[in-house]
Amino acid sequence: MKRKSGILLHISSLPGPEGIGTLGEEAYTFADFLAKSGCHVWQVLPMGPTGFGESPYQSPSMYAGNTLYISLASLRKSHLVTYTDDEYEAAGSEDQVDFPSVRLVHEKLLRRCYSESAGKLQPDISAFRKRSPWVEDYALFLSLKHHFGDGIWTAWPEKDVRQRKPAALRRYREELKDEVEYHIFCQYLFDLQWSALKKYCNQKGILLFGDMPIYVAEDSADTWVNPMVFQLDRNRIPKRVAGVPPDYFSEDGQRWGNPLYNWTYLRLTGYRWWLSRMRHMLTMYDIVRVDHFIAFANYYSIPYQEKTARIGKWVLSPGKSFFRKLLRELPHAEIVAEDLGEVTPRVKELLRYTGFPGMFVLLFGFGGSPEENHHFPSHWTENAVGYTGTHDNDTVLGYLERAEQQELASARQALGFTDIKDGPEAFIRCVLSSPCRIAVVPMQDYLHLDNRARMNLPGSIGGNWMWRMTTSDLTDTLASHIAQYNKQYGRN
Repeated sequence: MKRKSGILLHISSLPGPEGIGTLGEEAYTFADFLAKSGCHVWQVLPMGPTGFGESPYQSPSMYAGNTLYISLASLRKSHLVTYTDDEYEAAGSEDQVDFPSVRLVHEKLLRRCYSESAGKLQPDISAFRKRSPWVEDYALFLSLKHHFGDGIWTAWPEKDVRQRKPAALRRYREELKDEVEYHIFCQYLFDLQWSALKKYCNQKGILLFGDMPIYVAEDSADTWVNPMVFQLDRNRIPKRVAGVPPDYFSEDGQRWGNPLYNWTYLRLTGYRWWLSRMRHMLTMYDIVRVDHFIAFANYYSIPYQEKTARIGKWVLSPGKSFFRKLLRELPHAEIVAEDLGEVTPRVKELLRYTGFPGMFVLLFGFGGSPEENHHFPSHWTENAVGYTGTHDNDTVLGYLERAEQQELASARQALGFTDIKDGPEAFIRCVLSSPCRIAVVPMQDYLHLDNRARMNLPGSIGGNWMWRMTTSDLTDTLASHIAQYNKQYGRN
C-alpha cells in the first residue's frame, strides 16, 4: 500500500441543515473536499444506532445502520417523502447535535416516508431483505422493545419471547407486523444511501475506514438472537462483563458492562458468528479498525454484580486460533488493530502473526522518557496508522492548553514549536512525515479547535458525541493547505 493520509470525521459531525450530519449532500461535499486535499482515507466511527449516552460503541445491533444519518432532504429530492421547510425544524445549534430533538423530527418524517413510499419500493426492499438476513430479527427486536416499554430485553415480561420460543416469535411477528416492516424499510434506506456514498468515494479514490467495537451491547439484538455466543446465565443475564482495570487515569478502572464472549462455543462452531460479522464490516468499509484488539489476546473479566472494574481478572483469548481461520476465510481483509492499552507480549505476538498494522497516537507520545514511550515519534514504524489523536482524546490544542509542564516541554522540543497556537500544525506535520503507511488527522485538529470540540471523554456521561463542523469550515484554502502537506510528505 502506498503512503496515504486521511481525516477522521464521523458522519454525525458533518455540517448541514438536518440537525445532525447525514448521508446526503453534505457527505458528498466532504468527499469532494477530501479529494481536493489529496486525502485518500475517510475514517468514521461505528455507523450503528447509538446506545446509552448516544455512544456508537453501545449499539443495539452490530449490523444495523443509524437511521439518524439517513438524509431526509435526499429522500424528498427523490420524491420518497413530502414535507415543507417550515415543517422541518432541526433543533440545536449549528456546531452541536441535539439528539432528542433530531430523533423526534427524523422519526416523524421517516414514518411518513414509510407510509408514502414503502409500497412502490417493495421489489428493492425484498432484495435487501434477501441479502441482509439479520434485518428480520433486528426489526422484530426493536418492535418488541417498544411494545414492552423500551426496557432492556432481559426484563421483558414474557419469558417465551426473551428465550425466543418459535411460537412466541411467530405470534409477535404477526401482531407487530407493520412496526417490523417499518424498521426494515428504514434499514433499506440507510443501506441505499450508504452504498451510494461508498461508491462515490471509491470512484474518487477515497477509502472508507470504519470502526468495529470488539464487544456488543448487553441490550442488543445480537445478545437476544445469539445468547450462546456470550457468557450468559440461564436467564440470559451476563455472568461477567468487559472493561479495563484501574490505572494511572482511573482508580476504579472502567466497567464497560458489555457481555463477554463464550470463546469455547465460538471455537467449536468454527467462529461462524465472528466471520459473519467481519464479512459485513468488510462490505461496508474498505478498511476496518478493530477497537480494543488486545482482547483477542487476553481480556479483562469483571463479575457482573460489581459496580466498578476494581475486581476482575485477565483471561486468555483464542488469539491465533481465531485469526488463522479469519485469514484463511478472508485473506484480503484490510484490518487495523487498535492496540492501545495493556500491550502484553502475547498481544505483540498476535500482531506479528496477523501482520495487521497497529496504531500510534502522538498525543500519548510525551509522557515519561522518550526512550520508554512507545508513542514517541522516533519509535513509529511503517506498518501502522499514525494519529495526532483519536475520538477519545482531547484535540491537540485542548491537550496543549492543559498539558503538564514536562509533557509540554517534551512536545515543544521534539516538534519544534514554541507558541501553543502553533502546536496543531507541528503535530500534523509530525504525523504526516512519519513512516506510517496511513496518517490520520481528526478534522478538529486541522481546524485548530480547542477542548470544546472534543468528541468523547471516556468514562463520562453526557456531553459526548455532539460536536459538528460548520459549513464555513470547508474552505478551498484549507483544502489547498492539506494538499500541500500531502505532496510534501509523499501522501498524495
